[in-house]
Amino acid sequence: MDFFTAQDNARRKTGQLVVLLVAAVIALIAVTTVVVAIVVRFMGDDRGSVTANNLLAALSPELVAVVALGVVALVGLGGLFKRSQLRRGGGKVVAEALGGREISPSTENANERRILNVVEEMAIASGTPVPPVYLLQEAGINAFAAGYDTSDAVIGITQGAIDHLNREELQGVVAHEFSHILHGDMRLNMRLISVLHGVLLIGLLGYILLRSTATRGRAVRRNNSNGKGAVVVLALGVALAVIGYAGTFFGNWIKAAVSRQREYLADASAVQYTRNPNGIGQALIKIGSLTQGARIEASQASEYSHLFFGQGMKLGFTRLLATHPPIRQRIKRVMPSWNGEFNAPLSAPFDGDMEKAGGGSVVGFADTPSAHAYSSAATMNGTSARMAIASMGQPGPRHLAQARTMLNALPTRLVDAAHDPYAVRALMYALLLSQNIEVRKQQLASLQQTALPDVYREVMNHAGDVLMLRDQLRLPLMELALPALKNLSVGQATHFRHCMVELINADSQVNLFEWTLYHWLVHHLGLGKKDSGPAVRKLSDLQQECQLLLNVLARAGQSDPDKVNAALDAAEKELPFALNVKREAPDIKALGPAVSRLGRLRPQQKPAVLQAMARCIEHSGQIKPAEAELFRVIADMLECPMPPLLIESD
Repeated sequence: MDFFTAQDNARRKTGQLVVLLVAAVIALIAVTTVVVAIVVRFMGDDRGSVTANNLLAALSPELVAVVALGVVALVGLGGLFKRSQLRRGGGKVVAEALGGREISPSTENANERRILNVVEEMAIASGTPVPPVYLLQEAGINAFAAGYDTSDAVIGITQGAIDHLNREELQGVVAHEFSHILHGDMRLNMRLISVLHGVLLIGLLGYILLRSTATRGRAVRRNNSNGKGAVVVLALGVALAVIGYAGTFFGNWIKAAVSRQREYLADASAVQYTRNPNGIGQALIKIGSLTQGARIEASQASEYSHLFFGQGMKLGFTRLLATHPPIRQRIKRVMPSWNGEFNAPLSAPFDGDMEKAGGGSVVGFADTPSAHAYSSAATMNGTSARMAIASMGQPGPRHLAQARTMLNALPTRLVDAAHDPYAVRALMYALLLSQNIEVRKQQLASLQQTALPDVYREVMNHAGDVLMLRDQLRLPLMELALPALKNLSVGQATHFRHCMVELINADSQVNLFEWTLYHWLVHHLGLGKKDSGPAVRKLSDLQQECQLLLNVLARAGQSDPDKVNAALDAAEKELPFALNVKREAPDIKALGPAVSRLGRLRPQQKPAVLQAMARCIEHSGQIKPAEAELFRVIADMLECPMPPLLIESD
């Protein structure tokens, strides 16, 4: 399934979710109305009896209207409140609600470093920003991905998983979670949390009131000689419990209806990404072998049960409400030769992969460039960009291997600095330093006045290494730095942005890489205004924006007017309108708002833009690092995660 089809399917699932919610609300209104009628009739009947006739008499249109209004208001307001809460914090809210703590990017714990390495490799291989990783102190083997988009996504992993799974198995689990990110499942899951919060809120309210009415009932029995008051209180408590159970039942029913099939698809994607069915298969076998299984004990685990890698909650009397398929079926699908026995060894001895960024081996693919390939000019042929588009949402072992190669090619000092909260800012400043000595002197003088003293010292420590860095390694370094940058406070982030602006304006002009770095960081750190709204724009409505984007991209690899025109002619063949070729250089400062508006294109309109961009940079038969860099960053800003353009070995 290609990326855009998967995104479209996820949107259709959202429509299905609305239908299921409406059905659940109607059922809840019916249950609540009957329960309220019974309680009201019981309290108004001196004999304390309820018959079919007097119950029907109590079911007045007025009662139905009042109950319906109350249920709809509670479900609606509860859902809006939860949506607002999740929108503010993204996946971080979910991770912290489950008791998770963020694993520091600079951790020295070997097992924690291993899971960070695996996540970094998978993120770079898939073209998504490296997400923060949260550790849950849970004995079960489980994981989850949460967030509305790639900018606020997080990966959660349990202590049981990093204790019991080896690197290969962790890679399979992480690949499964990245499938949910890439195919739109993660966003759907977050919407599901918001939608169901109101439904589950009824259940929560019922249980709270039941506990309070139980206490009140004991007081009534002590102080009221007439036992009817105690019976009424007890009846009210039971009624609330019934309503609460109904809310929980319908919530779990919706989760099960939306979730289960997507787990099979994510398992299959994990095998495709790694070309190693044993990784995810053995992880599932270890879940079956472990006494704790995949269970999550956190108090809010039930609310987020559909996010987990494995069935995190105990099943009740039926599997119909299970959010995940049976584990035996999942294993058989990825490992048909499995003997059916849960006898995997649960020890995961550390396998020597305390790499500087992500060593180890990629199972199933060896034909990838070695680290020394990055010591000379990279070679990306004329089809690399279109191959990357075809691989969106479905990176393969070759992308994973190239991600690891790029990370291993980075100097160790820079990798360590990318994980440090002070040094990481210095790295981004150093990337903006000009190769021109006079301009660089002006930049450093300005930075000394505006940056924090500790950060400025780090700039001076790392500037030499950064200035020597190959162009094709700049984007991997930026991606590696993102989790540490996301830990900046609002004040620190604002100051960070101010310092970047000062560095860029030092020579009174903005070059292509300065634009790329600045806007990529602003986009992912939430430092700028986005053209908010639903993705409903048509490409024909954004011809000027598309024209500007392609004009900038055509000039990224060459300055000769004839070659620029040839690049635009190639791009024009992918568009439903003609491009107006201008002789003068485009205003690069206008590119940011243009890309923001293009981000609101309908998903099925975006492939034409991406294909036009690919044609634009491929026309010469060779893609330069600056072209590839801009191509991937703009695709990322359009919410189209692009795997690395594959480099050919010499």
